[in-house]
Amino acid sequence: MTEDKNRATAAAILPLVGGAKNLTSIAHCMTRLRLGVRDRSLVRDEALKALPAVMGVVEDDTYQIVLGPGTVAHVTPEFERLVEQARTTDRGPEPRAGAPEAVTPEAGAPEAGAPEAVAPTAGPPAATPTATTAEELAAQGAALKARQKSRNATPVKLFLRRIANVFVPLIPALIGCGIVAGINGLLTNLGWLPSVVPALAAIASGFMSLIAVFVGFQTAKEFGGTPILGGAVAAIIVFPGIAHVTAFGQKLVPGQGGVLGALGAALLAVQVEKCCRNGVFPGRAKSRRRGRVPEALDVLLTPTLTVLVTGLVTIFGLMFVAGEVSTAIGTFATWLLAHGGAFAGFVLGGLFLPLVMLGLHQALIPIHTTLIEQQGYTVLLPILAMAGAGQVGAALAVYLRLPHNRSLRTTIKSALPAGFLGVGEPLIYGVSLPLGRPFITACIGGACGGGFIGLFNQLGDTVGSTAIGPSGWALFPLVKGAQPVTTTLVVYALGLAVGYLTGFLATYFFGFSKQLRADLNTDPDATAPTLSETDPATTGGSPAPPTPNMPDPPGASNALGTPPASDTPTTPNTPTAPGSPAGLGTR
Repeated sequence: MTEDKNRATAAAILPLVGGAKNLTSIAHCMTRLRLGVRDRSLVRDEALKALPAVMGVVEDDTYQIVLGPGTVAHVTPEFERLVEQARTTDRGPEPRAGAPEAVTPEAGAPEAGAPEAVAPTAGPPAATPTATTAEELAAQGAALKARQKSRNATPVKLFLRRIANVFVPLIPALIGCGIVAGINGLLTNLGWLPSVVPALAAIASGFMSLIAVFVGFQTAKEFGGTPILGGAVAAIIVFPGIAHVTAFGQKLVPGQGGVLGALGAALLAVQVEKCCRNGVFPGRAKSRRRGRVPEALDVLLTPTLTVLVTGLVTIFGLMFVAGEVSTAIGTFATWLLAHGGAFAGFVLGGLFLPLVMLGLHQALIPIHTTLIEQQGYTVLLPILAMAGAGQVGAALAVYLRLPHNRSLRTTIKSALPAGFLGVGEPLIYGVSLPLGRPFITACIGGACGGGFIGLFNQLGDTVGSTAIGPSGWALFPLVKGAQPVTTTLVVYALGLAVGYLTGFLATYFFGFSKQLRADLNTDPDATAPTLSETDPATTGGSPAPPTPNMPDPPGASNALGTPPASDTPTTPNTPTAPGSPAGLGTR
């Protein structure tokens, strides 16, 4: 039955993303189905969001459909099967045939759709709120994200995004090994199953002992090199025999430099490999012919030169430098929370969402991984996870403050489960960011939750995570710290509670101006008279019944004092009256 449900979900998604021929790539992370699409106009966002299994959609370098942990791992294979089936049976015309249906309503909306949407409120056009429905807020959020994405398309930020892509495929192994490590720690503390504890320790530590190899492999793959060569040069870092090598007057230690050294070694390997195949100066024809390895010898010389040159640089340079940087990162993180405490947590928790919008959060992923490799957990992730708690609290406040906006409340209800599990994009881009002030109050909630966790770090109750990726409630199985696991879990839970409560209270009392709340707290399906009742409470109500030819009296007679009897018979005056309220700025 579950397989049928997953297959049905995949079958429902496929036509809504333009069909098989509109897809260039299919992948998934812990919670999202990530699709590369050829023609973005063929993707039907609202129809996708309406699917029961879809928690939200996010547009980044790929089109991401949020399905939630577990579900995405089962839906993706079914989706890939359907795509392959559609391509082999040559059903490509389907997405093109459906394209006009998907595009025409949106393309024609300004002309054909406008009269239908505006006709009931054609009298007072300025009185119609411009962002009262969830669809309009989502459109505003998408526009904001698109603008931010274009600003983030700088070489440095694009490079950071590619670095982050190196670690995304490693997250499932980090999560699995982290949970096993937590179980092993619990058994050790309780003194249970002593014969099983060493086996669990081996299972939990095996991946981490070789994580440099996997990072090297993924780095070469991401940056266009041969993946196995990236893994080969990174393996030098963890080779036990490296302990017999001396560099900079010091004997090297296996694992020195960690993931940062592996990252640097693999990046260098990619460049050496490209130089061997394309020449030192690939843009110059003569240099390309002179500098590259002959094709007849490519299979022998290119791998040899790549491993040899990169290996020597790694041993006598990168390992030492990366080791110093890794040690500095660990030392600084420990010092920051030991001395900065609540203030450091407040700043980190409050600024994380703006960092996400700027694209700078990608730089934190290698730092998290380095801390996990050094200390067994990252102390930064639980603090940063408080940003999501602030978003959830803010969304709950918006839900209660706008009881009449059924469209927005429906969006919040559908996005809250994902928000509690740490998937915050549907709430950010669908609710808080388009509204403006609730985004700021949500950040305040995250700051207070982060400050709470930071305070306990300063007091010695360190809260860390043994893996990256999960957040919110999904982080509970991965929580680890200096104190017994029960204490650490309680501190993390209280931090979430502080984030929820502060985000809620800040948004409830300070998240809306009176005018904004009046504009938004309306039923999007209501007619014009309903809107006029909710805004100008003292309009008198007498001119409301004759709706076809009486849009002007609420503005003309009440605001300008024009006699209704002289205006209503003459059509030339009718257009001027609707303009009057707009000029008065009542909205």
